Amino acid sequence: QGVAALAYGVEGITRVDKIVGPGNLFVALAKKSVYGEVDIDSIAGPSEVVVLADETARADFVASDLISQAEHSPGSGVLITWHEPLIGAVKAALESQLAQLERGDLARTSLEELGALILARSAEEAAALSDQLAPEHLHISTANPKELLAMVQNAGSIFMGHYTPVAVGDYVAGPSHVLPTGGTARFANGLCANDFLKRSSIINYDQGALQAHAGDICRLAGIEGLTAHAASVQVRL
Repeated sequence: QGVAALAYGVEGITRVDKIVGPGNLFVALAKKSVYGEVDIDSIAGPSEVVVLADETARADFVASDLISQAEHSPGSGVLITWHEPLIGAVKAALESQLAQLERGDLARTSLEELGALILARSAEEAAALSDQLAPEHLHISTANPKELLAMVQNAGSIFMGHYTPVAVGDYVAGPSHVLPTGGTARFANGLCANDFLKRSSIINYDQGALQAHAGDICRLAGIEGLTAHAASVQVRL
């Protein structure tokens, strides 16, 4: 009802031009239904994180990163590493931490349904896999995160190093945390000031400029069968 009130206006609320911000499934569906009447930022899906980790990553840190997104329920947590021992260590850490959480059962269900522990052959392959997923949150937990950052193109927000958990971006770091989900980071970015700006093209021809381009305009208009378009140019020559 709140989304509809903003989109169409009710007593005490003037209709708006744009509705932004994440919410649950019902908010996402409501925004989808009013799109076209108003603009929206995106249709947000379940929260998600991909962790790229090397041999310097601590298993308990990685497990906590995966669980922190899974506790949204639904939420997705994916580890991609090229250091095989980390897979087993993270599995053990997940079991230990899930047993201690208030929302442990919900997080466990999310990880079972939407999570994965993936062993890549190299850092390059790990980065390529992450780009295919195009996650909302990407955590680079390596000795030299800048090196891996150069290999990555698709992510809503990127968290660098062992001591930059996603929760930093959730609450205090500063950048927008309204981020693309469901692989849409392939073509979209997080909400920013530019989303509240719009642009108009401004075109100003004088008679000489119109004369110079009249032939091309009329030729293209003729190909499309839009003779009135051509006539609107010819009448000015």
